[in-house]
Amino acid sequence: MTTAVIVGTQWGDEGKGKITDFLAQQASVIARYQGGDNAGHTIKFKNKTYKLHLIPSGIFNADKVCILGNGMVINPNKLLEEMDYVKGNGMSLAQLKISNRAHVIMPYHIELDHLQEESKGKDKQIGTTKKGIGPAYSDKINRLGIRMTDLLDQEVLKEKIEQQVQDKNIWFEKVYGVEKVNVEKVYDQYIELGQQLKPYITDTSQLLDKQIDQNEHILFEGAQGVMLDIDQGTYPYVTSSNTSAAGVASGSGIGPNRIEKVVGVCKAYTTRVGDGPFPTELHDEIGEQIRDVGNEYGTTTGRARRVGWFDTVVVRHSKRVSGMTDLSLNCLDVLSGLDQLKVCVGYDYNGEQIDTYPASQQILKECQPIYETMPGWTEDISHVRSFEELPQNAQNYVKRIEELVGVTISIFSVGPDREQTVILQNIY
Repeated sequence: MTTAVIVGTQWGDEGKGKITDFLAQQASVIARYQGGDNAGHTIKFKNKTYKLHLIPSGIFNADKVCILGNGMVINPNKLLEEMDYVKGNGMSLAQLKISNRAHVIMPYHIELDHLQEESKGKDKQIGTTKKGIGPAYSDKINRLGIRMTDLLDQEVLKEKIEQQVQDKNIWFEKVYGVEKVNVEKVYDQYIELGQQLKPYITDTSQLLDKQIDQNEHILFEGAQGVMLDIDQGTYPYVTSSNTSAAGVASGSGIGPNRIEKVVGVCKAYTTRVGDGPFPTELHDEIGEQIRDVGNEYGTTTGRARRVGWFDTVVVRHSKRVSGMTDLSLNCLDVLSGLDQLKVCVGYDYNGEQIDTYPASQQILKECQPIYETMPGWTEDISHVRSFEELPQNAQNYVKRIEELVGVTISIFSVGPDREQTVILQNIY
């Protein structure tokens, strides 16, 4: 039995969905433990590309149990849309399970997200996806949240909606000057949504515990990346949940001693969507080339991703706070054709080298990346199926990243398809 966690080591969009889909073939259960529909996974399966935001990537394996954990915030409308999308593409939902403790995104959460972000002005916006994630987590922490189990109880749901709307309407009317929320309308909509989701809502913590006791392989699928973690990321330019492996225990209802492997996923370069510090960001033709070749546009927002060189300071930080045991290096093929490659090995701050990621945004603004330059390669490597088949310069690049990060690269990939994923060391 192996319990493994997939986490992004950068700012999301590292290719976690692809690696999850690949490793899911050996697992019995695939579970998400945080976030909502603010993050997207792109998976290529049987020569077709699929985009998911809530349902775990393991749904493409019909015999796998797919869990939406209690640490998530779920928009029922979006989930049902995605369920229809999955069914419409010939996939089964028989093994989909939703935690009865997961929190629900309500219409007023989405409205608040829009209003709060817009009121900050462009220069102070965080870059939220405006999906209602932050306000839903805020209500959870304030002990005002509505959970999946509440959707199945008419009296409880009505009482909780009334309680929330009373507070929200003060903000809508007095602060933002917009239309108030109608309690009856929201209640009627969500009691119906609850009935549609009822067959899937269950105690997923208990289910996971039983599966682990039966020595089944379990795979936890993280959303976004460690650098967006509410505690360990580039605060305040972060999401509202714990994206690191530390979030697995609380977000899925298993003990931390149940986790055996933590697989960090990174690109062979770095990308970021939205505002916030990005020390190795490129603003030149090389950055444009990487963006175009790598098709670096957000799955959820469609926004062009910011692109930069590989930053070992970032990935080492993720390694430390997530306890990474393995690394998956994705999108190596995107770098083909570049004469020279740069790897950030540290930051220069006022003439001194620092090797750890600063907590202070002000310090980060004054940091300059310290680069190590390596020769690139011109060969098309999309057909490569072993480490030895890589050009020597590509091999050197992979080995150097492994040395600088201090974690074994167990997987690398040279394209979006399953068969373009190369295993160097088994996870299961």
